[in-house]
Amino acid sequence: MQQPFRNRADAGQRLAAMLHTYADRSDVLVLGLPRGGVPVAYEIAEALNAPLDVFVVRKIGVPGHEELALGAIATGGVRVFNEDVRFALRAPEAVIDELTAREQRELERRERAYRGDRPALSPEGKITILVDDGLATGASMRAAIAALRRQNPSKIVVAVPTAAPPVCDEFRHKVDEIICAITPEPFMAVGLWYQDFSQTSDQEVRDLMERARDGVEV
Repeated sequence: MQQPFRNRADAGQRLAAMLHTYADRSDVLVLGLPRGGVPVAYEIAEALNAPLDVFVVRKIGVPGHEELALGAIATGGVRVFNEDVRFALRAPEAVIDELTAREQRELERRERAYRGDRPALSPEGKITILVDDGLATGASMRAAIAALRRQNPSKIVVAVPTAAPPVCDEFRHKVDEIICAITPEPFMAVGLWYQDFSQTSDQEVRDLMERARDGVEV
């Protein structure tokens, strides 16, 4: 039986031990997906002595069918579209631009809330460790990977505490390396594999970002 994590900090510490080969390197960057991925990523960044940043992803939903992703935008001004959906929708460019602008405003609001006036750290040429608190469907992580790849990291490593086994396997073909600490079967939901899976607040993300900035020279 695979043991649940006490909380996100415990999950991050256990993941960090599995990422020890990336410790104390100048070419490593840790990116946490807000909000729940940031406490996990913070522990990894601390253990590896690596800089930490947030990587905000916003889905662009099809009007009236918002659960269907037309595309996504992410930190760094990157837009990624699902071309099959875009072609089938045949929406005018003006509509797509309007939808994108709305999500861009929300993305910028969140980045200001989490990072303040500090500029985003560039993944270009870096071994970039992309962290969330778990993978259920993997939709947000897929969007994050597609967006991150546009920023030319030297290597993309996905690290999550827990994932559905087929989803973890799927990502082996999408990134250079994936580490899923536990892949329970049946999986059911990410939150079942934490004793404490309380919601991460914006304030907690801000506090962790401040602590990371004060602790690591970038």
